[in-house]
Amino acid sequence: MNDVLMTYVNAFIVGGVICAVGQILIDKTKLTPARILVLFVAAGAVLTAMGIYQRLVDIGGAGATIPLTGFGYNLVKGTFNDIDKTGIIGAFTGGIKASAAGIAAAVFFGYLISIAFTPKAKR
Repeated sequence: MNDVLMTYVNAFIVGGVICAVGQILIDKTKLTPARILVLFVAAGAVLTAMGIYQRLVDIGGAGATIPLTGFGYNLVKGTFNDIDKTGIIGAFTGGIKASAAGIAAAVFFGYLISIAFTPKAKR
């Protein structure tokens, strides 16, 4: 029971820190949300390629894999795995294979939400 509780606490802390960094970037810089999104995905990819992000995933679990940095982690991890299995062609297919379910879910649920609600432009 204690291990399960610590898993949740670690995920909350790691995910919270990642989100807090994003909020600080929104509040204290002139970066647009789109640029912050790209920055987080790229940071996750670079930190994974350097072998650093895996340690964060080991500690924080879903707190590290669900935010945008986790998408970059997933792309690079899938690419490395596919390169090991299929060679250089894996550099082109691995990231897409690894993230296909998440991308498909985002498109599907985004479409459902767009049907259910009427979007309004900001003024």
